[in-house]
Amino acid sequence: MTRIAFIGAGSVEFTRNLLGDLLTFPELADATIALHDIDSERLDTAEGMARWTNRELGAGATFEAHLDRRAALEGCDFVVNMIQVGGHAATLIDFEVPARYGLRQTIGDTLGVGGIFRALRTIPVMLDIARDMDELCPDAWLLNYTNPMAMLCWATYAGSPIHRIVGLCHSVQWTTRGLAELVGVPYEDVDYLGAGVNHQAWILRFRRRGQDGGDLYPLLDAAIERDADLRRRVRVEMYRRLGYFPTESSEHSSEYLPWFLRDDALIDRYRLKVGDYVGRSEENLRLYEEQRQQLASGGTFEIERSLEYASLIVHSVVTGEPRVIYGNVANEGLIENLPRGACVEVPCLVDGNGVQPTAVGALPPQLAALNRTFLNVCELTVRAALEGRRDHVLHAALLDPNASGTLSPERIAALVDDMIDAHGDALPEEIR
Repeated sequence: MTRIAFIGAGSVEFTRNLLGDLLTFPELADATIALHDIDSERLDTAEGMARWTNRELGAGATFEAHLDRRAALEGCDFVVNMIQVGGHAATLIDFEVPARYGLRQTIGDTLGVGGIFRALRTIPVMLDIARDMDELCPDAWLLNYTNPMAMLCWATYAGSPIHRIVGLCHSVQWTTRGLAELVGVPYEDVDYLGAGVNHQAWILRFRRRGQDGGDLYPLLDAAIERDADLRRRVRVEMYRRLGYFPTESSEHSSEYLPWFLRDDALIDRYRLKVGDYVGRSEENLRLYEEQRQQLASGGTFEIERSLEYASLIVHSVVTGEPRVIYGNVANEGLIENLPRGACVEVPCLVDGNGVQPTAVGALPPQLAALNRTFLNVCELTVRAALEGRRDHVLHAALLDPNASGTLSPERIAALVDDMIDAHGDALPEEIR
């Protein structure tokens, strides 16, 4: 019987979606799901949602709820990580302190000053999870959904005994479906290949399926030419300048670059919302409370299969049915012109042998060059956490495209000091 741990199960909506995905597979309907969260109220709500989902689907899963993470991990085959260290309060710090310096962010969870400090407070917890897994379920796969994806996965496989780790996102799934709609071709008829870094991967091949299938990029060019609103998106501007479509939204992409958020006119032109994630975080709190009350009053919820990869990986490993997903894994010769050991996003075959990444060769040089500016920040942040180097925190911020494109070195140094003071005990002791 398959045993799956949800770490951070108090993210109730995400837990419900993943359970809906998993339990609709007959081969997984009798799985044991161990729910873990450090918040007892959220854990109770997650357990109630899990049992409701189980009944609604007519599945026969067994559920356990654990405040003790080790009890949840013991004997697991799969561990799904979806923690958010520090929660909403830490998110406010990530935005409010940089804003006092005039540094603008949109999402702040992947790169930039917000991403750096989100990683620094999360990496120690990731390493604790990995050490527990090495002792309690050494053969399990760690499926990570927590951002900053590239930093966290890199730190975990570089700093722990765990190497069966794959980071999961939905950027590629949503981007390719959106592109298919733009060019008027059914998604099932599209053949694509993506690769790069999470939140900055690239659609390298975009064609019709079949022996006579043609390149679909000219149809995308025509769609952009017809629609002035499309030309007011950062990711479309990136495509027009670099030649390949990026996999992340304009809101995210804008803060991985030095060009947009420093300029009021460009913020208006590309319709960027500064501080967007703060509003999303507040909405998540509201949605959680609404779902908690609805569950307590006997309400019902919609269940539909999501585009998330976790259930597909579990099903393929358990049954041997082969699938291709996009995963974030160590770059061991997978992308030739990105640093070895970095965390990269590539297609992966999944079957009874596990998750097997595909080598894609070299990226077009302009794409690899931009990815390297992203990975510079990732590497220095990972080194700061694993080596206890406060100076590398500053180095990461100095090399961040948005920060370095907006602030002087002196202002960046002062901002880093203020961020360390503001987050305090949430950060590794050596960095404080």
